[in-house]
Amino acid sequence: MKTAVLASGRGSNLQALIDAWQSGSLPVNLVAVGSDQSEAQALKRAEAAGIPAKAFPLNAYPDQLAQEEDLLAWLHGNEVELLLLAGYMRVLKADFIQKAGFPILNIHPSLLPAFPGLHAQRQAVEYGVRYSGCTVHFVDEGLDSGPIILQEVVPVLPGDTEDSLAARILEVEHRLYPEAVRLLVGGKLERRGRQIWVKK
Repeated sequence: MKTAVLASGRGSNLQALIDAWQSGSLPVNLVAVGSDQSEAQALKRAEAAGIPAKAFPLNAYPDQLAQEEDLLAWLHGNEVELLLLAGYMRVLKADFIQKAGFPILNIHPSLLPAFPGLHAQRQAVEYGVRYSGCTVHFVDEGLDSGPIILQEVVPVLPGDTEDSLAARILEVEHRLYPEAVRLLVGGKLERRGRQIWVKK
């Protein structure tokens, strides 16, 4: 399955996907990495792995719709069949999702539907929850609102800060995201309304 990744920052989840792909444990073909940030470390990680990478900085376009039209044309030009968001810090417009024609997955550092949007780890610490975690989900037109594929619980420890909780969740993300992709490309996911079932 020809797969692209969009990332805005460091690209640690991208690196976990690249590592799984290079080891042969992720049965996809990573064909493209894009970013909305010209200086994103994710682009450098892609280039180091020999994956074509391109920046689509928003300030180079009149608006986000124009940026996403260019991005989508690039993805289609690369014959992408699956798109993975890995720390991509923009909400894709409905027009993009409707025209994509391929599944889009995202990973979010909370147990959705709790704490959607930015700074989910800070939200969890400030709210005082005992448990948080991460969620891999299909992307729909809402904010972190698509059907859930996999979730894993991470404890919130006494004295945790946003950064310490984020680091603990990130370790789980790096394992959970490749697993969700393996289930999808292996035909192991069955959708019933909002519910996603993993076939035995």
